[in-house]
Order: sequence, then C-alpha cells, then structure tokens
Amino acid sequence: MKKVISLALASALTAGIAMAKEIKVGAVMPMSGPLAAYGQVTNLGVELAHKIQPKLKNGDTIKLVLIDNKGDKVETANATTRLIASDKVVAILGALTSTNTAQTIAIADKKKVPVIASVATNDKLTARRTFANRVCFTDSFQGEVVANYAKEQGYKTAVVIVDQAQVYSLGLAKAFQKAFKDNGGKLLKKIRVTSGDKDFKAVVSQIKNLNPDFMFLPLYHPEASMIARQSKQLGLNKPMFSGDGVANQTFIDLGGESVEGYMFTDFFDYTNPPSQTSADFIKFHEKETNKKEVNSFTALGADTYNILIDAMNRCEDPSDSICVNNEIKKTTNFDGVSGKITINGEGNATRSAVIKEIRNGQAGFKATVNP
Repeated sequence: MKKVISLALASALTAGIAMAKEIKVGAVMPMSGPLAAYGQVTNLGVELAHKIQPKLKNGDTIKLVLIDNKGDKVETANATTRLIASDKVVAILGALTSTNTAQTIAIADKKKVPVIASVATNDKLTARRTFANRVCFTDSFQGEVVANYAKEQGYKTAVVIVDQAQVYSLGLAKAFQKAFKDNGGKLLKKIRVTSGDKDFKAVVSQIKNLNPDFMFLPLYHPEASMIARQSKQLGLNKPMFSGDGVANQTFIDLGGESVEGYMFTDFFDYTNPPSQTSADFIKFHEKETNKKEVNSFTALGADTYNILIDAMNRCEDPSDSICVNNEIKKTTNFDGVSGKITINGEGNATRSAVIKEIRNGQAGFKATVNP
C-alpha cells in the first residue's frame, strides 16, 4: 500500500501537479483580562471570515493559530515570538490596541513577517516598519472627525481627558487638540488619568469648575464608562465624545443611563451596510451567532483576514511572507465588510468613519465621514 501511495505521489509531482498544503496564520488577541471585550468580538470576525473562506484559490488550507495576550505587552511579545518561531505563521493578525500591536510589529518586522492590525489607530504605528499594515483609520483622521463635529455644533471650548499609560489615548488626544485649535476652538485643559483608575470625582469636579462646552475622552471603555457615571452623580452634564475605544456593548452595559447621548467615532454600522459583501456577512453573522447586531470590531477582524487571503492569492507561493506583505500594500478599493479599503506603501488604510450616538441603550448611526 505504501508503495502505491508513493508511486501516485511521484506521478503527481512528475506531472507538475501542486500538492495542497496547510498554511498557518497567527492571531494575537486579548481573549481574557480587561480588554477581553475587544479581543472576543474581533476574533469572532476573523473566525467567521475563515469559515466563509477556509482555503486559498490554489487549494491550500488556512489554519488559524490564536494566542491570548491578555492585553499585556509581555504576553504579546511572547505570543508573537512563539507564532513566528514555533508555529511558522505566514502573517499575524492583531494585536488590537496600539500599544500591544506596536510590540507585535517590532518583533515581526525583524523576522519579515507581515502584520495586519484591525483597530490599532496610533499614527506612528507603521512608521519605518516595512511589515506593518492596518485596515482601520489613524488617530489623526479620527481626531479631525471629532474636532470638525465640535465645530459644526458650535462648541468653542473643550476639556480633554487623556490616559497617560496608553499610546492610543495620547495620539488621539494630540490629533484632536491640533484640529480643534485649528478650527478656532480653545482647549481649557488636558487632564491626565491612568488605566485602572476608578475614582474620578476630583477630575469631574475640576471639569465642572472649568465649565467647557465639550468633553473629549480618548479612552478605553472601563475608564470612559466610570467617568460618565461619576459625572452624572456629580451633576456634570456636558456633551461627551470618544474615539473607537468605546465602540462596544460592554461600554453601554457599564455606563447604563449615564452614557445616554454619548457619541463616538467608529468604523462601521451594521444598519447601514456599505455593499452587498457587507450585507452578506451580516446575514452570515446572524446565522452563526443568532445575533443581528455586528460589532464594528468584528467587521474589521473579518477585513484583516480577507485582505490577507486576497494578498496570498496573488502570490505564486502564498507562504512567501515577503510577497504577501508586498501584495497587502497593493490593496486598492478592496470590498471589505466595513467598506472600501485601500492600503498604501506605508501600510496605512484610506477609509471612511462613522459617528454614532447612544440612544435608549443602543449605539445608533449618526453620520458617515469620508476621508
């Protein structure tokens, strides 16, 4: 029997028939810990996209290798090293937050393994990194969207609350400040907090005394929801706006009635699918999860996977990481779940943003903003 199989294999090779193989793709996500809400919904998008498209056009099978980084930099570094050294992945999807994604990119770039970030928005993330890519917009674009909205509403003064421990928060705050000032707005104060803080009453009292027209909170959902709750308790009623760091149901669950009217920038709104591809994914998501609502991070998780597969399909050898990286950077008007995506030579995406407002405990679509 072994001889027959060997002869068949030799015959196939002689005839020039390529044998299908398994190619590993890594994913680094916070599946536990304080940022688990982000990792779980993003990884869902990756897995659903993989279910739809588990093979390349040449017949090769894609195997996903997921490692939980627990939202921690050291865990992220260990996960990235393992995926490259032990699992021999052709590319890595993740690692979600800008801080952790920068850690993954720093390691992967040296090993010439492409990374596609789903929601890491810090402007400097791809700078001088050949193998860094993303499908989300940058903080500079996101900050301008918020500043322009504030101008349209006639808000002339603002306070920014920034998390000094997160590069995401620092970068987004900087982008907003510049755009807000350029629009003629006045920044009354930038107040610094730190991830993990729970008592913001002194911060809220300070803002009450400053009496701004507008509050910008480029924070993640744990801190943003607490500030919203404590603001309501102390009678501070000012318009609050965040970036995509609060774009999840957990923020609404934690904030309760305190986040009613809260606004934030996001990448996608499932009630306004931008294409048939998007609409089809929404239907598949409902079939697989029994949930109609598709989180924007789920859409972006799917887009990271789909753009990677598209790039691999354009390589003669889809396991050639250098070719795959080059093709990722040639992505033009890709029909993604979250909309049209173009990735430039620096690995940055050109794409639209949406503004959402929380109404009756639900994040509702307010507007689309094109680049």
